[in-house]
Amino acid sequence: MESTHPTHGDAGAATPGAQRRVLVVEDDPTIADAIAARLRAEGFQLKIAGDGPTAVDTALAWQPDLLVLDVMLPGYDGLEVCRRVQAQRPLPVLMLTARDDETDMLVGLGVGADDYMTKPFSMRELAARVHVLLRRVERATIAARDPRSGNLQLGDLEIDHSQRRVRVRGADVHLTPTEFDLLVCLAQQPRAVLSREQLLAEVWDWADASGTRTVDSHVKALRRKIGAERIRTVHGVGYALETPAP
Repeated sequence: MESTHPTHGDAGAATPGAQRRVLVVEDDPTIADAIAARLRAEGFQLKIAGDGPTAVDTALAWQPDLLVLDVMLPGYDGLEVCRRVQAQRPLPVLMLTARDDETDMLVGLGVGADDYMTKPFSMRELAARVHVLLRRVERATIAARDPRSGNLQLGDLEIDHSQRRVRVRGADVHLTPTEFDLLVCLAQQPRAVLSREQLLAEVWDWADASGTRTVDSHVKALRRKIGAERIRTVHGVGYALETPAP
C-alpha cells in the first residue's frame, strides 16, 4: 500500500530540501508517518511505500533522489529492494535496521546502501543524514564537470574522478558513492593515517564522534571490494591507504 505526500507549495520552496524527492519505504505506519512529517518539514517531496514490490515500482515510476529504506519489509526485504532499485538507476540509500548487528550493516552496504541507522533513531539525525547524502551527490556532479578532475594512479589502483570509477588491476570495481568518497579521501594523502573523526568530518560532514562506527563499517565494505591489504588499520587512531613505494 502506498501513500503520497507531495510538498508542492510555498512553505518548502526556500528550504534546503526543496524539489528533492525522497521515497520512504517502511511498513510501520507510525514510523513512516513520523519520517515523512520530518522530511516534509525540511522541504522534501515525499512518497511512502509499505512493501518491497511497491517500493521498486514507485522508484521506477517516480524517480526519487534518495531512498530511506527499512530492512524488514513484506513482499521482499529491503536488501532486495536496494538491489533492484540500484539496478534501475543508482541513487543514495539510507537503510534502517532494527538490529545493531555489523554483519547486517555490511550486507546492506554490499548491496548498494550508502548509510544506515539503527532503530530507534532521532528524526533530527535522520534528516541531517539525508541532507549529507544529497550534498555528496551534488558535489560529485560538480566534480564530474570539472575539467581539472583526472585520474589518480596508485600502483594497480586507479581512481577516475570525472567518471567516479575505480579499477583494480584493470578491472572495474563497483563502489557506492560513499565508498568512492572514502577511498578518495584516503588516496589524497596516501600512507598518511587519518583518524576516524577526520574521515567522518570530511566524507560524511559529521562532527559527532559517536558516528565513528559508521566509518569502520564502510572501511570493511571497501576492503572487501579493493582488497583488505590496501587499507591499514592504526589501532586507536584510524586508517591509511597503503601504496607502492616510489
